[in-house]
Amino acid sequence: MLIVTEQTCREVVGRADAFDAVEKVFAAMARGDAYNFPVIREAIGHADALYGFKSGFDRSGLALGVKSGGYWPGNMEKGLTNHQSTVFLFDPDTGRLAALVGGNYLTAVRTAASSAVSIAQLARKDAKVLGMVGAGHQAGFQLRAAAEQRNFEKVVAWNRHPEKLSKLEQVANDIGLPFEAVEREELCARADVIVTIASAFEPLLERDWIQPGTHIACMGTDTKGKQEVSADLVANATLFTDEIAQSISIGETQHAIAAGSISEADITAIGEVINGTHPGRSSEDEITLFDGTGVGLQDLAVASVAAKLAQAQGKAQVVEL
Repeated sequence: MLIVTEQTCREVVGRADAFDAVEKVFAAMARGDAYNFPVIREAIGHADALYGFKSGFDRSGLALGVKSGGYWPGNMEKGLTNHQSTVFLFDPDTGRLAALVGGNYLTAVRTAASSAVSIAQLARKDAKVLGMVGAGHQAGFQLRAAAEQRNFEKVVAWNRHPEKLSKLEQVANDIGLPFEAVEREELCARADVIVTIASAFEPLLERDWIQPGTHIACMGTDTKGKQEVSADLVANATLFTDEIAQSISIGETQHAIAAGSISEADITAIGEVINGTHPGRSSEDEITLFDGTGVGLQDLAVASVAAKLAQAQGKAQVVEL
């Protein structure tokens, strides 16, 4: 069995590795070659924590396993990230535990890869301004990954607590993009691509603010009741997601579904665009929206890459159970 630590994951898995792994697993899902098992997510009644499991099997990539972890809101005060997780990979031929992989960095990089895949597939080719909504731990990963998908010339950003935008501004500076803090309505008026990564329970963006041709990647809604954009905006966009079942139950489309303004048939798996079975964007004026709910197969895909690269580079620990 291999053990791949958090530090080793950071050393061996880059953004390009994560992008490739996530794109491939989305394509496999759309072909029916990979599937997620039902998600378990519960409040444990201690430390205000949410804990759960995401699992699945990718026949094409032979990735079988489970991600175990959750959200501990008090961790920042302890010098830890609020999201904590570990990935267990199993040999699909024998069922034996093959690898134990740190999941915190991989969760961040695979989530950013998901929105990046959507931008690569759906955003206008001439997109110049990138809008960022949210400035938490994940936002920097999102900005770096998104910025590589188009020839962006500027970043405009908003956060509920503006003082927290300084870290995001530093990321923009690091990658050579001018940065400006703006209000939400102005952000929507100026951005060609918008990434939302906020833990919100009410709409942060409204339909009337969004300009024709905008691509929106909603990456923060992964629990029943959460919401980043209005249901009216969702109902008036062309919708894509990582997994439709999660999107309508815990993702950004849940509210429009509940209101009856859209149906499951209105949502397309992003893997269909990757595979060429759906055209994706159909016009320069079309508003496209990707609902990134976060699926277990993403975690297994990037963890498998981490294990293979770590083993090849002699950085994985080998133990016997």
